[in-house]
Amino acid sequence: MASRICSSHSWLFHDPQSFPTSFSSFSPHNFLLPNASSYKRLTLHSKTSLHHPNTHAPHQDAVSSDPDANSSSVSKTRVWVNPNSSRAKQLRTKSSGSRYSYLTRLAESLNSCTPTVQHVSTILKGLRDNVSERDAVFILDKMVNSVTAPFVLRHFLDKIKPAGDTEVILYNVTLKAFRKSRDFEGAEKLFDEMLQRGLKPDTITFSTLINSARMCALPNKAVEWFEKLPSFGCEPDAMVCSAMVSAYAQTNNVDMALSLYDRAKAENWSLDASTFSALIKMHGVLGNYDEGLRIFQEMKVLGVKPTVVTYNTVLGGLFRAKRSWQAKNIYKEMVSDGVLPDVITYSTLLRIYAGAQYSEDAFGVYEEMKRHRMDMSVDLYNRLLAMCADVGCIDEAVEIFEDMKSSGTCQPNSLSFSSLITVYSCNGKVSEAERMLNEMIQNGFQPTIYVLTSLVQCYGKAKRTDDVVKIFKQLVDLDIVPDVQFCCCLLNVMTQTPREELGKIIDCLEKANTQLVSVVRYLVEEREGDGDFRKEISELLNSIDVKVKKPLCNCLIDLCVSLNVPNRARDLLELGLTLEIYKNLQSRSQNQWSLHLKRLSVGAAMTALNVWINDLSKALESGEDLPPLLGVNTGQGKHKYISDRGLAIVCESHLRELNAPFHEAPDKAGWFLVTKDAAKSWLESRRGSTESIADLKSQVSCGPTVAFQYR
Repeated sequence: MASRICSSHSWLFHDPQSFPTSFSSFSPHNFLLPNASSYKRLTLHSKTSLHHPNTHAPHQDAVSSDPDANSSSVSKTRVWVNPNSSRAKQLRTKSSGSRYSYLTRLAESLNSCTPTVQHVSTILKGLRDNVSERDAVFILDKMVNSVTAPFVLRHFLDKIKPAGDTEVILYNVTLKAFRKSRDFEGAEKLFDEMLQRGLKPDTITFSTLINSARMCALPNKAVEWFEKLPSFGCEPDAMVCSAMVSAYAQTNNVDMALSLYDRAKAENWSLDASTFSALIKMHGVLGNYDEGLRIFQEMKVLGVKPTVVTYNTVLGGLFRAKRSWQAKNIYKEMVSDGVLPDVITYSTLLRIYAGAQYSEDAFGVYEEMKRHRMDMSVDLYNRLLAMCADVGCIDEAVEIFEDMKSSGTCQPNSLSFSSLITVYSCNGKVSEAERMLNEMIQNGFQPTIYVLTSLVQCYGKAKRTDDVVKIFKQLVDLDIVPDVQFCCCLLNVMTQTPREELGKIIDCLEKANTQLVSVVRYLVEEREGDGDFRKEISELLNSIDVKVKKPLCNCLIDLCVSLNVPNRARDLLELGLTLEIYKNLQSRSQNQWSLHLKRLSVGAAMTALNVWINDLSKALESGEDLPPLLGVNTGQGKHKYISDRGLAIVCESHLRELNAPFHEAPDKAGWFLVTKDAAKSWLESRRGSTESIADLKSQVSCGPTVAFQYR
């Protein structure tokens, strides 16, 4: 009886006929779900039925007398109508209208009254002493005020004097008020009161508590109450277990979440979009991004339509996985499915695109956010500005910075100023960089090592060596310890400094890193002794963090190219390969041999290209057969260390100077390809020739080669 009365008040209070009639054992906690023969048929006795008259009755005062109290028309044959049923209105029109309206107004008055015994009793006095169980259930079911609901419950308990299942019913319906108002602490107290009265909670009791915990974003509590079920002799049904898929996923209990999810699929349980979102997020947090995408695809196959929350969860996982191209596809699917993006969608996309340097996509999202008047956080502004610094978008950076200052919601911080100074510095805008530095200081921010590194780069590009030295002294005066990135910037300045002024930069390096300056002197002074050089550079590279090994190696090779010491450049490249600083530069298959130059500086990339070409010549001379196709991959887009010159442009220019028959692939951006026959003919024609890398000096000195990693 208890289950049937409450079955219509919550999505967890359900009709057993809507679920599978057989369930396998719930092995993780030894819960046995009922089968067709053992499932208790949930029925409602006539004496506890509720009558819901027509809702269009004339208005009556909530505390007036019960209009049906003295009417002989109130019979035991009346049935309770589920107010949430799609047929509720139709059924009510077949009944008298006054009582339903009267009880509804009572509930409305109770929800808004002062939570005291006196006020509750005054409102309910119209029911007199002949209040029925069905009236009590109906009114409690309408309650949304968890503070007043217990007073209403106790009033009915005093009037009705229910026993056994009926009393449990009243408590279960009252628990719904706590769920609606998201008062989980109060719900737990009401449960304790049940136990104090000697009542035995049933599955509906736990279902309501579990659902309440979920609505209050307390998945750990949901798990706690779910695992209490056996100790009270209760068995979870399909709907409860379905809800727990989400709860276990939110608590990162992978085994239980996936176990219940597999059963849900096998036994056709009802799973909603929020459950799939929780599973996808669980996999994302654990780094199982492919599994999260599999769940996302499975969700659609099972006929569950993804919501904006689902899409946001998927995009969040792809952001952590740094899978920007997949994020673009998911967003396109979201739009085509008619799901409207929200501020979380746009914010996540902006972070993804900015991090991947998809500048056009990032600016597009930014414009959409402005069009919809969505607030931007300092973090989002800074990510956009950092991207502008990386790809050299000076005009866009200035516009975004001004938008930030006039937004009214946030103001530039130290990182904001740093990014704009970097944008100006990378573009050689000395006066603008200095003006922004002054504005930064006026706003109470001291220059950071990141800012000073950018200024060194800016002055170096302008060939203002004395100003570079001045910035270095300022760094020392601020008690900032020069790190490897700063030293890399000084090395880059050396590639743009006249030889007669190199000593000034070397003096700075002497104070910054004695181990590094020893290697630099080998290059500048063209010292002999390969063994000593290799030993010193090996010790240097092994002493620094793995994140800065490649930038430093790139800068040293660029310096070799600038100083026209190609043998040292090749030594450094070979050492970088030996120490696995450079990985996967070459790949070979039956049909194609390839050289991959992405993420290399100009000097390092062209040195690798020359070495690769020489290796091809040696392979041909030794009688080794070449594959049908040879390729060089420079990557797509702008190279952030070469001002506005892409690495592909530099590579194409160098190949042309070598008269190499490589051609840019029309369908593969950043790829230069040549056929076996053309390559063989060209390689044979250049036997005995030696190529100098002196012609690369202008390419190397055209822009910075340092990977700044302070952000």
